[in-house]
Amino acid sequence: MKKLIASLVFVGLVASAAAASKPNIIYIMLDDAGYGDFSCYGQKKFTTPSIDRMAREGMKFTQHYSGSTVCAPTRCSLMTGLHTGHCYVRGNKEVQPEGQSSMPADIVTIPRMLKKVGYKTGMFGKWGLGAPGSPSDPMEHFDRFYGYNCQRQAHTFYPTHLWSDNKKEILDGETYSFDLIHEQTLKFIRDNAKGPFFAYVPITIPHAAMHVPEEEAAPWRKKWPQFEKTIGKYRGPLVKNPVAAFAGMMTRMDRSIGDILDLLKELKIEKNTVVMFTSDNGPHKEGGHKPDFFDSNGPLKGYKRDLYEGGIRAPLICWWPGKIKAKSVSDHISAHWDLLPTACEIAGIKVPKNVDGISYLPTLTGRANQQKKHEYLYWEFHERGKKQALRIGKWKAIRLNLAKNRNAPIELYDLSKDIGEEKNIAARHPDVVGRFQPLFKTARIESEVFTLFPDKPAAKKKGKRKKNQ
Repeated sequence: MKKLIASLVFVGLVASAAAASKPNIIYIMLDDAGYGDFSCYGQKKFTTPSIDRMAREGMKFTQHYSGSTVCAPTRCSLMTGLHTGHCYVRGNKEVQPEGQSSMPADIVTIPRMLKKVGYKTGMFGKWGLGAPGSPSDPMEHFDRFYGYNCQRQAHTFYPTHLWSDNKKEILDGETYSFDLIHEQTLKFIRDNAKGPFFAYVPITIPHAAMHVPEEEAAPWRKKWPQFEKTIGKYRGPLVKNPVAAFAGMMTRMDRSIGDILDLLKELKIEKNTVVMFTSDNGPHKEGGHKPDFFDSNGPLKGYKRDLYEGGIRAPLICWWPGKIKAKSVSDHISAHWDLLPTACEIAGIKVPKNVDGISYLPTLTGRANQQKKHEYLYWEFHERGKKQALRIGKWKAIRLNLAKNRNAPIELYDLSKDIGEEKNIAARHPDVVGRFQPLFKTARIESEVFTLFPDKPAAKKKGKRKKNQ
């Protein structure tokens, strides 16, 4: 009996040691920050030294894409490894009194996969994928949750409540929510320093309301006094000079990234922690924000809610001292739905079948010659007339106004020569258009909720809906 107990104890210690040796993963995603909103991607109006540090000490991707061009479908794509032709949330559908439509109860997500191999999982920020108490409440996926369940509640940075796990935390409506969420992020990292842990940090900056404490906006007011009579209106307090407020928000956010990197070094776990930084879609034009003043989309065409590059091309910076070569730049074509297989490979888990994502771990670790590539990337968006987009190699194809014309023409762009999508060259390349034509149909699955053609009955049983199990 003593030998049996000793054996069990030994097996337990080995298992614990194996789990602890697995790399920690921190995934930080901003809300509506453009490709050009960071100085390492070309921002000139303000600097982002902490994010630049990540790029200097890690890898910067130049051809990374968001899951969608608005919040909820991007987050669903990110969590499930499916693009918007297959995932269960393809729009910002709301439920009352709080929350968005739920994912299925049995959906496979990154935190659920990682928990199976001993990861502690925490989410800090905005969820938007299932109302409180629903089958897709964040606590159905994560061990720890602090932040906004609902996208509508996240329209102000001075809310009357946030959620701490499954309990509503009542606030005074005057406390800056970003700071509270950041504190809980750091606490989770400290509490789980022995690892392994997965921290998903969907920051709400710089979405919609240009709210920031006055000490952050003040120096920018002096720099841009021409906007002092501009009033930003969205939800919560009105904002005088939202241009100054935006710069203040971004610099406060950037310092928080530095806090995370510094904490990892203080805890001596930086070499066993990969930190990834991105945005959920292109820049918005709400709350008085002026993305053209900041050149927030850089050389790209379009904004949030567009499927042109400015709406969906996103920054991606990965930092992992000792594993990722410093100052490296990758033009590997990737997307948010690649995170699930990447996280699985980092954790030593078999990637689920039927996901659309491809792990980019080989690129991160200097094995680009082993990096698998996408046959294509696909997006669909169900607002503003309905639209689709595809990318194959250097080619980008877009179809617009599908609600009115199911046979809408294909626009074609060569991104290697025309990153701004200024010249539609479809007429010159009928052979390339012919490659895209069938994919616009086969890359997606019709559903009763998400049909591109409302006058056409949805194919209820066109085959099993793609599930990542």
